Amino acid sequence: MIEQEEVSPLTLNRLSFYLRCLRHLQELGIKRISSQEMAQRYHLSATQIRKDLAQFGEFGIRGVGYDVNALADHLNSLLGLDRQHAMVIVGMGNLGSALAQYLGFNYGAFHVVAGVDNDPKKIGRRVASFVVRAAADLQDVVRESGAEIGVLAVPAEAAQENYDALAEAGIKGVLNFAPVRLKRRPGVPLKNVDLRINLEELAFFLR
Repeated sequence: MIEQEEVSPLTLNRLSFYLRCLRHLQELGIKRISSQEMAQRYHLSATQIRKDLAQFGEFGIRGVGYDVNALADHLNSLLGLDRQHAMVIVGMGNLGSALAQYLGFNYGAFHVVAGVDNDPKKIGRRVASFVVRAAADLQDVVRESGAEIGVLAVPAEAAQENYDALAEAGIKGVLNFAPVRLKRRPGVPLKNVDLRINLEELAFFLR
């Protein structure tokens, strides 16, 4: 079996997409599907599907295909989606407030439980299901809320210090929306989401 640290981000992205496909198949009432059928239906590569899944065990039966429910349950567990992940947002401006109310951040295994900011005008304001707390109270907020994922929605110049603060507060992983690369700390995985990079990739193709 492949070690956790050996799994590439691209493989994880594909596993997440496979799970979405399987959830759709469940909604359609489909019980079994081959890699070829799945590839055709969702514009994927059958060879890649088999290669990715083979890293984590034997799931399909030659000539029969995959058990949709069993494979969906396994991927759900493999991706850590079989338990709740509480999140705290640092920076409750326009982006942070929007993320707090975004369905994708409050569905299934994920839920935003707290938000902090250093702007007195934002502190005490109710957003979604919580009241914004002071950034200075971050350690207390993390402890009281049980948050394990931190979301950075702060300006670039404030991102590193807030990432460090999240790590010191006991956060186990950070999603960074600030347009800057940060110095990672051991044991606190960091995932960057740079929306402008995606726009610039599109601009390249629109030349």
